[in-house]
Amino acid sequence: MPRKPIELPQIEYLSILDEDGVVDKELEPKISNDDLKCLYRYMLLARRTDERMLMMQRQGRLGTFPQSSGHEAISMGSVIHLKKSDWHVPAYRELAGLLYRGWSIDSTLLYWNGYEEGARPPEGVNDLPVCVPIASQLLHAAGIGMGMNIRDEKGVVMTYFGDGASSEGDTHEAMNFAAVYQAPVVFMCLNNQYAISVPLSKQMRNETIAQRAIAYGMPGIRVDGNDVLAVYVATKEAVERARKGEGPTLIEGLTYRFTPHTTADDPKRYRSEEECKLWTKREPLHRFKKYLLDKGVYKEAELTTLEEEVDALIKAAIARMEQASTSEELMNPLAMFDYLYADMPPYLNEQREELRAHLEKTKNAGKSPQHASAK
Repeated sequence: MPRKPIELPQIEYLSILDEDGVVDKELEPKISNDDLKCLYRYMLLARRTDERMLMMQRQGRLGTFPQSSGHEAISMGSVIHLKKSDWHVPAYRELAGLLYRGWSIDSTLLYWNGYEEGARPPEGVNDLPVCVPIASQLLHAAGIGMGMNIRDEKGVVMTYFGDGASSEGDTHEAMNFAAVYQAPVVFMCLNNQYAISVPLSKQMRNETIAQRAIAYGMPGIRVDGNDVLAVYVATKEAVERARKGEGPTLIEGLTYRFTPHTTADDPKRYRSEEECKLWTKREPLHRFKKYLLDKGVYKEAELTTLEEEVDALIKAAIARMEQASTSEELMNPLAMFDYLYADMPPYLNEQREELRAHLEKTKNAGKSPQHASAK
């Protein structure tokens, strides 16, 4: 028998709005002005919040955190297609999408200041909290999608991960299970080209992350991750397929991390200044803003007003967070036992009581003798 070539799907690259804000009219999607404004508003809100958080961290008012600047187009261009009943499973650079889904700025600030209360999803919203352990959230997303199929629910799960996470075993297991069971999962890869300090060229031999979809038997596409219109189009198609029961999709958004990996990182040790300048010109907000102005969706004065409104929201949220962080509720370490089990196992109950007794003893020891005897 002669050798026969196996016909495999081709991987496409999609870009609609270039770095100068010039749109490809043939590929331009039909998006209402209200939705265009919504996309830009939450992208701007995420960017300004991210920038303000960096200032706070440098001032010692916030803990170490990973910035999301540069990733707004991937987050908002995709999440806007989800219904409230769909599931949103983020990693840790999806600030724009989290705000759109109803998470408050306050909760984001609390979380990165070390308060687990900031990880509590808004009431009635099908979101999982920010996930710092690399790639573990993809297994959760695949499981949710498989559960939807078992219950015959026509929902969608959208989950996010970085290029570094694409090298983790959890990623491969999640995609394989989702494909085998035709789970309605959209896998969004934020390929910012560095797994902390490791460049993509040292992570894999293949040209794109998107082509890995072929191995799992699902559609895959690479998009310009700084082009919110391209992300919008690719994700719309993936969500429609998932909702019709046609299984998962892998979307690779090619972008760049304009900031350090976290606020504890120094990217100058592994990235050149020329590379950073090149990619900074391609950033998502500038090109989208130009597109909206050229299209007449916004006027300059309206954008100035929007920026002022956004800054006021952030300022108010910071004030609320810093006041709340001194409240008795957030200063109560016993709360750590309250949210893991529906029915607390006996050994944890014992530990909780032991800690409660220790805290009470410590509290009483700090009081004056007169106060203690009076009590």
